[in-house]
Amino acid sequence: MGPLNGISVIEFAGLGPCPLAGQLLADLGANVISIERHAIDDNPADINRRNKRSIAINLKSEAGLSIAKQLLQSADVLIEGFRPGVMEKLGLGPEPVQTINPTLVYGRITGWGQTGNLAQTAGHDINYLSLTGALHAMGEKDRLPMPPLNLVADYGGGTLFLLFGVLAALLERQSSGKGQVVDAAMIDGVSAMLPLIQQWRAQGDWSTQRQSNLLDGGAPFYCCYATADDKSVAVGPLEPKFYAQFLRKLELDTVSANSQYIKSEWPTLRNLFANRFQQKSQAYWIEHFDHSDCCVTPVLSFDDAPQHEHHTSRNSFVTINNITQCAPVPRFSRTITDKPKAPVGTDTHSKEILEELGFTHNQIAQLFSEGVLIQSAISE
Repeated sequence: MGPLNGISVIEFAGLGPCPLAGQLLADLGANVISIERHAIDDNPADINRRNKRSIAINLKSEAGLSIAKQLLQSADVLIEGFRPGVMEKLGLGPEPVQTINPTLVYGRITGWGQTGNLAQTAGHDINYLSLTGALHAMGEKDRLPMPPLNLVADYGGGTLFLLFGVLAALLERQSSGKGQVVDAAMIDGVSAMLPLIQQWRAQGDWSTQRQSNLLDGGAPFYCCYATADDKSVAVGPLEPKFYAQFLRKLELDTVSANSQYIKSEWPTLRNLFANRFQQKSQAYWIEHFDHSDCCVTPVLSFDDAPQHEHHTSRNSFVTINNITQCAPVPRFSRTITDKPKAPVGTDTHSKEILEELGFTHNQIAQLFSEGVLIQSAISE
């Protein structure tokens, strides 16, 4: 089931953005086989492994390398997230792999890219953000920048741009009949998401001072406020008609809606809004603003979010082996996706995958005995 049913993907297991890319492809119906370097037992909390099959191989052995090449020979997509040069050292770089499979889309995801001065340097989400200007804009004024978890560079600039590139290459392949290499760099992806901010900067509408702009918490109508019960609400009525309704709901009749974008008024407005929200509980304000266009929502914890009525009405979350997680997204009208299958140990499908390649029972047993196929202690 799913729109990617019939697409085969070989994922070389790593950390972070690449496993998420494999999971999202598998969620949409792709046949994703993860090639693992270690045998790891079942872990239902390892959500990025859901819907995938896996095989644990010693890629430094000639026989292990041969198995990987056999899997790639009939695959549509390869995705890997190693430092530049690692796949080449294994003998699995784009040139030898595309020689055996010219139609393969070879997806590579790194922080800095395959080339450039920092290509061989270690880094993380915070580092990629810092070199794009994005991190400098995040956080409170007169304080150090605050990283937004690892959602922006790792997963926004990395995972999603890798998927965008891979799917674009698959679409192009329909006319050319050829595969190609997709170089997805997290730092590039972050920069690609900044055009609106760059536009405002070019127009003189964006200050380098943190928390003094429209979308960085500077605007009193686009930030969070504490409530009487030490919780908080998120406020975001950017449009004048929504802002006017917001003022009416707060019963601030003395405040003119026309002053919304007068920055000199923002400190006064912020104090007014803060004082008003602190008078009642979060639950009161959410009921008060319910089904309005005031753009006021509760700031929920990870534990509370799945229980919100909007999520429950859309079945946005699923629980698998007592682990609550997001259901497959996006949603499709016709090629509807199945409920995800729980992640299993990395060596669970080794025999099954090799049998599909034509290996006999005795050959598989010998590969295990020689250490070409890696087995977990629980499987031995």
